[in-house]
Amino acid sequence: MRRHRAVVDTARVHALRFGYDEIATPIFEFTEVFARPIGETTDIVMKEMYSFADKGGEEVTLRPENTAGVVRAVIANGLTQSLPLRFFYQGPMFRYERPQKGRFRQFHQIGVELIGVKEPQGDVEVIALGADILAALGVLERTALHLNTLGDAESRGLYRDALVKYFTQHAHKLSEDSRKRLERNPLRILDSKDAADIALSAAAPHFENYLTPASREFFGRVRDGLDALGIKYTLNPRLVRGLDYYTHTAFEFVTTELGSQGAVLAGGRYDGLMGVMGGPETPGVGWAAGIERLALMIAEPASPPRPIALVPIGDDGEKRALALAQELRRAGFTIDLAYSGNLQKRMRRADKIMARAAVILGEDELKRGQAAVRDLDAGTQEDVPLTALKDRLASFRG
Repeated sequence: MRRHRAVVDTARVHALRFGYDEIATPIFEFTEVFARPIGETTDIVMKEMYSFADKGGEEVTLRPENTAGVVRAVIANGLTQSLPLRFFYQGPMFRYERPQKGRFRQFHQIGVELIGVKEPQGDVEVIALGADILAALGVLERTALHLNTLGDAESRGLYRDALVKYFTQHAHKLSEDSRKRLERNPLRILDSKDAADIALSAAAPHFENYLTPASREFFGRVRDGLDALGIKYTLNPRLVRGLDYYTHTAFEFVTTELGSQGAVLAGGRYDGLMGVMGGPETPGVGWAAGIERLALMIAEPASPPRPIALVPIGDDGEKRALALAQELRRAGFTIDLAYSGNLQKRMRRADKIMARAAVILGEDELKRGQAAVRDLDAGTQEDVPLTALKDRLASFRG
């Protein structure tokens, strides 16, 4: 949890510096929120979504990703009147797939969405934000940014025709899933993990040969922006991303430290999504990152402050301890108060929880208005007036 929290807190701080407000969307939505935008032929929709009918007979789905949910929230709340919108989110997602290192059926993501900016500077901004977060976590230098363009609608149409022609000639060699993709969305074949599909894709036509001049110019400006910021990248013409609503820029920060699941932060531009979901045509670009994957890569965060054990003895000590514990906590100390046991048992507990010090409230000490403060590292003990207790314990904050 400390690693998980470190990832989220670091991302939140840097997102705020870029002007991204935090948003929280429902963990489940109507199934149609995800099915159409993500793509009926994607593995997510066909194999991985947790969908069920609720008690009212409505088809609902645990969110497999959050971009569609954020866009739904924007449309439902009329927020397109306040463009551009910058959102940061974090929370659980759900996909039915084989659990593996850094990936679970309930997993967690951080992500950002920039809605209402059609210029390529928007793509540069979200990539720069992602790079800053990875740098702050200490993992940027252990990743490589892969970059590609999916072009505009005209480019995709031309490329789709070329892919259909190529893969149709080799349809008998394709996996069963990719033969279905050939009919509905041939670009998805390039994202297949099947060995035979990968071999065929290696010789498939390249997207760059079908880009319109406008798409080339857009991608060139994205690359110029990254160059200006000193963000290194590698062009990857096979990077298509896993969702159907992407256009223009697609990108992934990839590592070799997590086995086959190498992408730790990935996203792209989705100018067509808002229209597909019934809202006004509005450009958007964003990314998501797996918290579990990043947590595996970061250094162990600092442990919380070692507690101070409050050890009451006898009825008078018990009565005084409850109020004193609350007083010390409000002063900023981490206090552990055991509610039963003799002195020996309570001191063993103090050792077990690695307490920095113990404050012993015995009958004799309380009569003198004092407490015995034992330094558990040094093994020394001294009587301290209760009125000076906070000042004496300050040295144990650590």
